[in-house]
Amino acid sequence: MTPSHRFLVFAGVPLALMFALQLVPYGRDHSAPADGARPGWSSAATEELARRACFDCHSNETRWPWYSNVAPVSWRISHHVREGREHLNFSAFDPAAEKVADAAGEAGESVTKRTMPPADYLLAHPEARLTSAEREALATGLDATFAGYVESGHGHEGREAKAH
Repeated sequence: MTPSHRFLVFAGVPLALMFALQLVPYGRDHSAPADGARPGWSSAATEELARRACFDCHSNETRWPWYSNVAPVSWRISHHVREGREHLNFSAFDPAAEKVADAAGEAGESVTKRTMPPADYLLAHPEARLTSAEREALATGLDATFAGYVESGHGHEGREAKAH
């Protein structure tokens, strides 16, 4: 096989595969579910930090970047957003649902432990990176926002309640 043939095979096969992946009709439906109740934010600062770091996956206000239409990346993003909305959707907040109440009760702890926002999200969204002070403010604000649901028996106890 000549070098030019080898180049065509090594370049052409991956390109053909990427083209074929675009034919799979998954990950491009960017419609949002119906809005519902929203949480009563403890402060405007908490809401602003949540919008910056959480809303792309945990609300119906997702900003879909251009690459969210390119498979296989679109599959990962679509799955991640759908999963985030199922656990905790700030645009359709239903604390009566046990899964939502649990996620609300653990939201501040997830921010403190750095499991949220996820590292792969932060790579593509530098605006969602929080300083230590912002992370603490968001965690405290989420705990305060969802304290009523934790106190009423919905969800797990917040991170401060667990420490005592």
